[in-house]
Amino acid sequence: MSPTGFERFADRRAAGRALADRLERLNLDAPVVVALPRGGVPVAYEVATRLDAPLDIALVRKLGAPGQPELGIGALAEDGTVILDEQTARAIGVTRTQIERILDRETTELARRRQAYRGARPPIPVDGRTVVLIDDGIATGVTAIAAVRMLEARGASRVLVAVPVCPATAVERLRAQLGELICLHCLRRFGGVGAWYRDFTQITDAEVTALLGGQPP
Repeated sequence: MSPTGFERFADRRAAGRALADRLERLNLDAPVVVALPRGGVPVAYEVATRLDAPLDIALVRKLGAPGQPELGIGALAEDGTVILDEQTARAIGVTRTQIERILDRETTELARRRQAYRGARPPIPVDGRTVVLIDDGIATGVTAIAAVRMLEARGASRVLVAVPVCPATAVERLRAQLGELICLHCLRRFGGVGAWYRDFTQITDAEVTALLGGQPP
């Protein structure tokens, strides 16, 4: 048992089943479930199955700082939406030229993932619909913010962000930036998303493709 009073999730799909329990009680009207790949896809698969909803992905990439890829200075969505933390970028001395190089690299990676995960299939239409945007957890929230803005630009009438874990110290900031946020466990001693899973093995492209096709590995 963790110091916060709950047992860590066994894996992402177990977290998805727990999240589905909460979302099922909301009686959402014909939602579309959208995952942030790769880690959000197993979580979202369980939610989509329980809600009998279509499952799609929001292709977004974190913009990692030069030499510190784990430090996010922004995010890029597949529609070109860019969220940039100007304050952090300035504080660590990231130049505009470096940002442009990072954007070029992540644009290439988004194109690769789009082909790997969707091929020629277009995104599921969200115009006028409720979207449940899911990840395996939120730390800074920058990729989720980019995804929300992309989905709103595509006409979603409501975007509800739902995650198993997030830092308690950031909940109010995240709600202000994301709008609607459901988090099963808001943790004061966060330590990173992976700390709250017994199995946090990296998800492969093949697993993402299988889950999106309704055939879990």
